[in-house]
Amino acid sequence: MGFFVFLPLVLPLTALPIARLTEQHLHPRGAARLLTGFSIVMALCSAVSLGLIGVVGTAQLPGNPLPDSWSDPEVRDALPYHETVGTAALLVLAVVLLAVGRTLVRHLRIRARARRALGRALPAASDVALLPDPAPYAYALPGSPRSPGRVVVSTGMLEGLAEDERAALLAHERAHLTHRHHRHLLATQLAGCVNPFLRPLQRAVAYSAERWADEESAQAVGDRRITARAVARAALASRTAPAAYTVFPAFAAPGPVPRRVAALLGPVPTARNWPPARTPAGLAALVAALGTAASALCALNAAVALLLVLKAVTPL
Repeated sequence: MGFFVFLPLVLPLTALPIARLTEQHLHPRGAARLLTGFSIVMALCSAVSLGLIGVVGTAQLPGNPLPDSWSDPEVRDALPYHETVGTAALLVLAVVLLAVGRTLVRHLRIRARARRALGRALPAASDVALLPDPAPYAYALPGSPRSPGRVVVSTGMLEGLAEDERAALLAHERAHLTHRHHRHLLATQLAGCVNPFLRPLQRAVAYSAERWADEESAQAVGDRRITARAVARAALASRTAPAAYTVFPAFAAPGPVPRRVAALLGPVPTARNWPPARTPAGLAALVAALGTAASALCALNAAVALLLVLKAVTPL
């Protein structure tokens, strides 16, 4: 397998330039989908790489993860190994799995609690759940097979907005539900747990999801300035936020609100899902695509090489 098995752990760095340039050259819809795809593939390859390094590095240690049928000394001798690196890889993989599990459980727990609270307080007669709360907030609560998604908004948020701005807010949150932005956010958050180099992509996807919903809202109300004004006023009014803000897309979520407002006051973004080739963004996208492909090939090559070695030396 050689050093190629280590490459998936560092190749996510190739996606950092495109994470910074997508907002300038891509439609937010294309940026969110592209970066989410990069994150998922690179995270899976990183996890496979850690597992392979751990298996090979601990090949001669008691209690190693190889099957009992591969415990012959000839098999151990045929595998390159470094006990320290292998043990460290398994420990890191255990930490990664713990972080992924905690993140997923936390997401599902907050989602379940929010749905139960809304079910007790407000029957699902409408897709908008208006809560009598002076704290200003609004977020999109994803649906489930048993019940549809809902827009959760407080009276404190609506009181700070004009009528047309309220329409922009509701259109924004409905766009989050329609396009299932919570899946993009969860996928990139889990990817960031697997490999810290992917966390900039997580932040870029969160921003792109908000911009995507901003554009949908502006199209729904027919005036980009109304949406821009609603975003700005909601951000100024927000002081505290419920736990759901950290899990689901939120209208006044913490982040680069001035950039969102500036984008809404500018021209409509072009409907591109890939930047022009002869631009810095096009070059960055190509580098990220090559890095993702190389990561997948390295992980696959290392896995196949391990299986071939084990098959060749395992006694019949």
